[in-house]
Amino acid sequence: MFLREEAVNQIKEICARYINEPSPLMLVLSDVQREYGYIPLEVQEVVSQELEIPVSEIYGVVTFYSFFSLKPKGRYIIGVCIGTACYVKGGQNVLDKFGELLGIRQGQTTPDGLFTLDGLRCIGACGIAPAININGKVYPKVKLSDVPKIIKEYREKKME
Repeated sequence: MFLREEAVNQIKEICARYINEPSPLMLVLSDVQREYGYIPLEVQEVVSQELEIPVSEIYGVVTFYSFFSLKPKGRYIIGVCIGTACYVKGGQNVLDKFGELLGIRQGQTTPDGLFTLDGLRCIGACGIAPAININGKVYPKVKLSDVPKIIKEYREKKME
């Protein structure tokens, strides 16, 4: 991947916003992730130069925190809770059903870039287990029979 000059300048601007912060890395990475949707190595190299932090340290942070990504994510991020309560109520089966119908595994994105499937350890919704979260919208007590309808709902949104 080759970064265009505009992208490099934008990343430098983001870094400059936090230059006086004692620990700017998380702030910079959060803004970059929000802007581009992911943080590839080329972006990490620009951040490294601007903040004078080794690329290895930046890579370690990006790969440690699950909310950062090295690869582009889909337009709709399906987070299926597989924490204890959701798992016991069938969360893993729901995750597997999404994977089967979308033709992807956990952590992957559909070829059309529409969906990314993630298994989440806990979304704090134990009382409505199994629960899923799609771009901030929580679906309670999801049944296997709900999965095709949910996928259809978001595919139709794409057409709008």
